[in-house]
Amino acid sequence: MTDIALGFRPNTRRVYDAPLLRGVDGDTVNIDQAVRMVSIDTPESHLGGAAPTAQATLDRCRQRLENGDYDAIDTALREHLVERLTPDAAAKHLGAGARAGQEFARMRAERLVIDPGTGVGKVGIIVTGEVIEENGRLLAYVTPWLKAPLPPPDDPRRRTFNLQLIETGWAAFFPIYPSLPRDADLNRAVRAAEDAWGRKLGVWDEFGEHVLLGYEYRACLKLGAADPPNGPAPTPAERITQAFRRVCIDVRDRTILGLYGYHQIAPPHRLWIWQDDLDKARAVLDLRDA
Repeated sequence: MTDIALGFRPNTRRVYDAPLLRGVDGDTVNIDQAVRMVSIDTPESHLGGAAPTAQATLDRCRQRLENGDYDAIDTALREHLVERLTPDAAAKHLGAGARAGQEFARMRAERLVIDPGTGVGKVGIIVTGEVIEENGRLLAYVTPWLKAPLPPPDDPRRRTFNLQLIETGWAAFFPIYPSLPRDADLNRAVRAAEDAWGRKLGVWDEFGEHVLLGYEYRACLKLGAADPPNGPAPTPAERITQAFRRVCIDVRDRTILGLYGYHQIAPPHRLWIWQDDLDKARAVLDLRDA
């Protein structure tokens, strides 16, 4: 494939909450900070409740997609989702999430050097783009801590866990502007995602090609959410707005596919932009209308 050049995005600043574990000295503290590994999306393992509860929500989503409630969504995308909203869709997705967690645990055990005194393995954190997201999680790439001299850049020991999860098919490629990797790293991730998708590794090997991806599962939970016991139910338009908040871009040629067009291209080629960032991204990334 042709190399992709999108450019590295500068960091932004945001104030956030993080629990203070202890003060080290006058100008150093230890904090407990959640890290969301960027540019990847693994299946959920708990969201939506246990499989029967989540399946009931997905069944409502399917019914609403089929009975005309969500006709504002592109017909082809509705058909794409309905095909994946099978009677075992929740069990498959949550099972895939559990397996992804197991694989990540295996990777950590295999690659981290554990301090025998503390039982803790040190990692490197590489922040990029937005730095802190709306839920207060640090957005970063995570890699085992390596002492100098470092191995060459293409040495497998240097790859991030983010990339390794893509390579093995346990995470879908999920880059979101402005938290994008540098161009060389982006191309490496795209190629890894293409290989995993083409060979149907990881999630697609164990749970099938039509398993709901993480962002599809979350959207379907919102579309299928039960009406509140008190007060008015959200309108179909309001549910759609909650479920689809990012615009999809074809990472290969920067064509804008819109809120409902991601299904037109394979998972390795999907790049995402928050709606509020689209105007800025048009200029920065030189986007093209379909």
